[in-house]
Amino acid sequence: MAGHEIPEPADRKRVADHMATPEAAEETRHSCDPAFQHGVVVGFDGSMSSERALAYAIGMARRSGSGLIIVHVANRLPTTVWAGCEPPVFVDVPDHRTEVLGLELACADHLSEVPWILVERGGDICHELEEVGREYAADAIVVGSTHGLVGRIFGSVAGRLARRAQRPVIVIP
Repeated sequence: MAGHEIPEPADRKRVADHMATPEAAEETRHSCDPAFQHGVVVGFDGSMSSERALAYAIGMARRSGSGLIIVHVANRLPTTVWAGCEPPVFVDVPDHRTEVLGLELACADHLSEVPWILVERGGDICHELEEVGREYAADAIVVGSTHGLVGRIFGSVAGRLARRAQRPVIVIP
């Protein structure tokens, strides 16, 4: 089994300010493990569609001989929801789901075929998946399709990601 990595809270940006420069945001990200450069990024939240995306990404990484970067995007909410202030500032909402997902993945037999890491991020799912893809110079991003009313109203993650990504996006039904 290859193992997994969950960054410590000090390794990720706790509060994002609209005035923050991109350079400051880059400094708060941890450095990428070079063993996972040109790997396969997969969005994973434990849902059935993300399970199918993970299975496809495992096969893709195995066939290409690359690493698998599993990304879980934690909840982030604007403080303006509570404070009613401007400009909006985002805060992390504790998301223990990443720890649970990490333990589930660590026990998964099908992940023993490829080296993998688990990366936790907070923010917009599309932005964070593309950002991780850029940081690791990923060959592709694999996501599950979104079903239901929320996807129809706000647009699916897969659709938004496919429109803005700078690398191939594979959507698994």
